Amino acid sequence: MSVLSFDELHQRLKTSLQKKDTFMRECIQPIKMLAVTIRYLASGCTFTDLHYSYRLGISTISNIVKRVCECIWSVLQAECIPKPTKENWKIIASKFENRANFPHCIGSVDGKHIRIINPLGSMYFNYK
Repeated sequence: MSVLSFDELHQRLKTSLQKKDTFMRECIQPIKMLAVTIRYLASGCTFTDLHYSYRLGISTISNIVKRVCECIWSVLQAECIPKPTKENWKIIASKFENRANFPHCIGSVDGKHIRIINPLGSMYFNYK
């Protein structure tokens, strides 16, 4: 994720994530909460790995990831996943027909996995 993308996402989420400091401790800042969550989602690190990297408790990280993901969903859901309408579906279907000569289609799925035997002498490696 670029720095600009991170900053934009932080600006949009910081008011929803901000908590108040108490006499006992200072709250975790939204920028740190977002960094922990993005690191978790992008790298696949465990909460234990993040615990050592960010010096936060494992249960705290678990709560942070859950809260930030819910916040991202509530703030960006309407923008990124708009409600489907007939007009949108017709536009999508016309694009499928124009680009792929595939009429009356509003979506497709990719990712067919076909097993093959590694050809002798090739550098082929199956990453799936």
